[in-house]
Amino acid sequence: MGNVVPDNEFERLKALRRYRILDTPPEPAFDRIVEMAADFFHAPMAGISLVDEDRVWFKSRLGVELQQTARDAGLCSTAMLSQGVYHLRDAISDERALRHAFVQDRGIRFYASAPLRTPDGFNLGTLWVLDQKPRDMAAGEERILTALAALAMNQMELRLYADEVARLERVQRNIAEGVEAEIGDRFFSSLARKLAQALDVKYAFVTRLSDDRTHFKILALWERDHFGTKGELPLNGTPCESVLHGEFAHYSDGLKERFPHDCLLAQWGARSYCGVPVLDAQGGVFGHVAIVDDKPMPDGPRGIAVMRIFAARVRAEVDRMRIESALREANERLGQSEQQFRDLFEQAPIAYVHQGLDSRIFRANRTAMRILGVRPEDIPGLMGTSFFPDRPEAQRRLREALPLLERGTAASGVVLELRRKDDGRPLWVRWWCKPEPGAGFTRSMFMDITEQVLTERENARLEAQNAYLVEEIRNEQSFGDIIGGSSGLRKIMQQVHLVAPTDATVLITGESGTGKELIARAIHEGGTRRERPLVKLNCGAVPEGLFESEFFGHVKGAFTGALKDKPGRFELADGGTLFLDEIGEVPFALQAKLLRVLQEHELERVGDTSTRKVNVRVIAASNRDLKKEVEEGRFRQDLFYRLSVFPIEVPALRERRGDIAALVRHFIGQIARRLNRPEPQVNSNALDQLVSYEWPGNVRELQNTVERAIILWRDGPLAFDLPAPTMREKTDDRGNGASKAAFLTRDELKQQEREAIISALRQTDGRVSGPSGAAKLLGMKPSTLTSRISALGLNRRNLN
Repeated sequence: MGNVVPDNEFERLKALRRYRILDTPPEPAFDRIVEMAADFFHAPMAGISLVDEDRVWFKSRLGVELQQTARDAGLCSTAMLSQGVYHLRDAISDERALRHAFVQDRGIRFYASAPLRTPDGFNLGTLWVLDQKPRDMAAGEERILTALAALAMNQMELRLYADEVARLERVQRNIAEGVEAEIGDRFFSSLARKLAQALDVKYAFVTRLSDDRTHFKILALWERDHFGTKGELPLNGTPCESVLHGEFAHYSDGLKERFPHDCLLAQWGARSYCGVPVLDAQGGVFGHVAIVDDKPMPDGPRGIAVMRIFAARVRAEVDRMRIESALREANERLGQSEQQFRDLFEQAPIAYVHQGLDSRIFRANRTAMRILGVRPEDIPGLMGTSFFPDRPEAQRRLREALPLLERGTAASGVVLELRRKDDGRPLWVRWWCKPEPGAGFTRSMFMDITEQVLTERENARLEAQNAYLVEEIRNEQSFGDIIGGSSGLRKIMQQVHLVAPTDATVLITGESGTGKELIARAIHEGGTRRERPLVKLNCGAVPEGLFESEFFGHVKGAFTGALKDKPGRFELADGGTLFLDEIGEVPFALQAKLLRVLQEHELERVGDTSTRKVNVRVIAASNRDLKKEVEEGRFRQDLFYRLSVFPIEVPALRERRGDIAALVRHFIGQIARRLNRPEPQVNSNALDQLVSYEWPGNVRELQNTVERAIILWRDGPLAFDLPAPTMREKTDDRGNGASKAAFLTRDELKQQEREAIISALRQTDGRVSGPSGAAKLLGMKPSTLTSRISALGLNRRNLN
């Protein structure tokens, strides 16, 4: 990316050179402005940059070790062209920050700057703040940044004026020491007379060239024995013509013959001429000094040497007059500048206060009065301590601040809690103070950060609330924690503990509903990327035409409906983990691009030509046999081997039946809390029924079965309504008596319940409740048993 060069670059660079600030030593005034910016924005890096022809030079910097960078390394050369604040919330996702070495090498995320604009409209650089964390800007922060940039520019103006005045004063002093008392017209007249006398000629004069360079004006003329008349004469056809073009001229004799049309020479009876140019400070011709005589002038070199001395004296006088004029103009500008700074004090968006060492306020600008809630008539005699509330923390800060005032010690960026005078509302300010040496008072500056403090407090509350909700979500997530103690599950957890601390790619295989996503989450949370996001993508739910956009993102206009830039899942997971569920559903044509990202750690958004680096750990999952998919040509072999660096196979629920009881109890507690219902009990017969079922839907089907049972449950032990066994299961049952006994029809279950209740009533002689009642034997509530007796049409008096 090349330099951004404004249309008026030549004039802009000329204006920058005029300030003579490049490559100058550090100055406290600029450093204080940078410190104020860094303190206010809580930014680790801040500075004042000036954009030269091929570099960006830092007049002041905080948190940056470089003194200068290449012009296209950072954002300053672009940001300075902004009419207002130039803001990047997050440089990683902002194309304006692409390929800027200064931004990328230092991990810059947040960038905000305001231009340094001269009074005549040239942008010389920026005042900036940087952070390695992304963030937004409030409207008030933009005003503060703009005001600080204006302060920096005003400091440059003051520096320029001070340098100019000092230089002019030195020149004026040197001139005053080296010239006679005569100045101006008297100086030129005295010079012409002395020149004629020194060289023993009849005529000597000093001239000034007209602006159009066609005439010359006589400033002083010595004519034989008196001062002659001043006037303006045409340049063409005179011996002065070559001199006023910057040359030396000497005509020892025959002057009238050489310049026959020069009437003044004829009038004087001139025969000889010698002239030297008078140059101005820029090397241009101001005028000339000349001598004319009515006799030959053979000693030309001597005349030229003497006249050059007098020409130098003329130049000194011209410079003196110009300097006098410039000095007068500079004093006028300084007077105007002082008025401007008085206006700036009153109109500044930052609060300024002059107060005594006892905190008594005797001057405050409008912003300070508005923030403090006071009127101009309230200021005389008002104590700064009266704004502090009677709260322990506020009084502690007051006790820390008062000694700084009393000792005349500077303070920087101290946060104080105050109360407004008019309505008593809480007020927080960031306070700076600097004592005036020997004056018995201090200059204080403060900014209203009430909104910032309240926002930070609200953010802290929301973050705490969010942490609580995240923990709740984790506790309630699908399948809960990894439950069970079977040998198959223990083996999986050993594999998780081994692979989690690494960044190895993991391939999780197993039937649907076995908890592959839960294993992926356990790997992520057990690794070094746990503080970064776990981004999930179900490849089976992505339309075939949108796979590439979902994976890698797209730029605005890449295809119909792409109305803005959108990052893909790989970019969202940068620094974290990407879980690709149902990886076998990825189209074959896209698998090569996926393989390249996994190998090279870089991608291109759809419709973009630039490459983006990503650092992502990939965990893939599939319920397909990917080896068989590779053999049948539906899945790339190289992608399979790249994904299965560390394969984990999750066993089906029927292969770890010993975990079913623990899972059921976990789901009962979890679902009952979510449905706000009491936890029902489950007896061993029901658990045996669940253990004997094949569970083709695995843990997901078990969870749904438990939830359905709790919804239908009213009282008594929890009963489960399982699907009828398939033909294959019935065939297996005939070969296995234990299995056959475990699967009963609804009518068989109802008959079994009837017989159990009759048997219990017979043993208790028809008694339902009490320590020796049938309800106690059956593990049921008496009311529940009474309801079931009625529903089954039983008569406790006649149980035969």
